[in-house]
Amino acid sequence: MLIRCLACVLLLLSLAAEPSGAHRASRPSIVVILADDLEAGTLAHFPEITRHLVRQGTSFDRFFTADSWCCPSRSSILRSQYVHSHGVWTNTAPEGGFERFNGLGLERSTIGTWMRDAGYRTAYLGKYLNHYPGPMPETYVPPGWDTWHVPVRGLYDEYGYRLNSDGRPVEYGWGEHDHLADVLGDKAREFIEADGRPFFLFLAPVAPHLPAHPPVRHAEAFRDLMAPRTPSFDQADVSEEPAWLRARPPLSRTEIDRADEIHRTRMRAMLGVDDLVGTVMQALRDTGRLDDTYVFFTSDNGFHLGTHRLTQGKTTPFEEAIRVPLVVRGPGVPAGASVEELSATVDLAPTIAELGGAGVPPFAEGRSMTPLLRGVRPAAWRENVLVEFARPANQVSAAQTPVPGYSALRTRRHTYVLYETGEEQLYDLQADPYQLHNLARRADPELLANLRARLAAMRVCSGATCRIADTLTAR
Repeated sequence: MLIRCLACVLLLLSLAAEPSGAHRASRPSIVVILADDLEAGTLAHFPEITRHLVRQGTSFDRFFTADSWCCPSRSSILRSQYVHSHGVWTNTAPEGGFERFNGLGLERSTIGTWMRDAGYRTAYLGKYLNHYPGPMPETYVPPGWDTWHVPVRGLYDEYGYRLNSDGRPVEYGWGEHDHLADVLGDKAREFIEADGRPFFLFLAPVAPHLPAHPPVRHAEAFRDLMAPRTPSFDQADVSEEPAWLRARPPLSRTEIDRADEIHRTRMRAMLGVDDLVGTVMQALRDTGRLDDTYVFFTSDNGFHLGTHRLTQGKTTPFEEAIRVPLVVRGPGVPAGASVEELSATVDLAPTIAELGGAGVPPFAEGRSMTPLLRGVRPAAWRENVLVEFARPANQVSAAQTPVPGYSALRTRRHTYVLYETGEEQLYDLQADPYQLHNLARRADPELLANLRARLAAMRVCSGATCRIADTLTAR
């Protein structure tokens, strides 16, 4: 039965409680490690991540990004807002990028400022927002960060780049010790060892984002590795799909070989991140902080490598692009456990804030996952995840994203997508986990109406209202 009196429900949304942020007498330290374009299902390739995090922490099996593109996703992580609320729609100005985030004044309140206001030492190391520093000087450091080591030139090269190090430009060359992942690891160790106070460390390595430059020591790894040959690889039948996908021909032998080579290169680059994780964990152990530190490992979005006829890329509403890894270890977090509940990147900041006793502003739209970290499912938990994407007006950026703009709803069982073209996709993930059969044209009209209404509620939610809209189900 269709959701009734949706407007009446939305009038009550402002009564929803904010994410919890009660002060703790003895507060833990918190580390976030954010990979760039890392798809779910890859962590077993990396020994340090597996040993220190997966085996010693809890994995979230249904964790989704708010936008499967770098800058909009990172903006959602920093602010706990969906894209329609923060307004950073793309990677480049004027619709997005660092310039828009900065120009809208969004840096005045982020997880960095929340944690610093709560008395934490804070550090941001690695990739920030696309096209940083933009119109600002290379020495610019955003509010909320005590320590700042962020590339201002040569970001994706990982060698031969320039860092803004606490407001001072520093050049790095092409020696083995200059690789960005290694430099970030050294900076992280220095930050952890510098002071005995609780800290919040946000680490954002570049890998495995293309062109993917692994450390020299890992250049020959994974020689025989191939991109996963899931049922969605080079999808055979696209006749029921939207026009953008129907227009894509089957992959050629050259494109398949290219996807395999890209996969190998990306995984080699990720070994540098794996080493970084090992460095951080050793620093925590050496300083006696390991047992009182939460470590989060995740990614801003996923990546296609041959799936759904995409040799490479992201920005789609398919699982390969929107589902990302999340594993957390720390005090009270069960080792080797997994969580099946729906969660999203907008939930990261409220979770971190609650763990650290920081206040959360009313504009935050995510939920604290702290009960899930303790193995407890709250009585009212998320039933809907919203994913949004806007096709950029910039012709260079648009050439990289063949997908029209869309809004998508991910529920426990379904993915429903509404494109700006009016086309729809609907997948029953219980029967069709690889999203090979678009049911939109032949689905039960009542089911479609319900999903449309739930998506409509998510698309207009704001602040606390999102924590009501995300609980709506069939009635």
